Amino acid sequence: MKVTVKSIHFDATEKLEAFISKKAEKIAKHNEELTEMEVTLKVVKPETALNKECAVKLKGGDADLFASKIADTFEEAYDLALDALKRQLEKSKGKK
Repeated sequence: MKVTVKSIHFDATEKLEAFISKKAEKIAKHNEELTEMEVTLKVVKPETALNKECAVKLKGGDADLFASKIADTFEEAYDLALDALKRQLEKSKGKK
């Protein structure tokens, strides 16, 4: 699966990008139809709590899936978004 990370108005660290790639591989193992993942990271309101937004778009199969979450850290927001996407994947499998 191809993983694209976009960081808006800041540079993402290699550690953060490695974290994202590692988790993406786990999702790819569960669903072979997925071909691409776009991750967009941005700081919503500087100097406040819950200011890191992570939007994840999965492409492949019948439909594109999308989830966006806000948390204190990008890692936490990414985990929350992946949890939402996993639920969407389960629902789409159930409909087939």
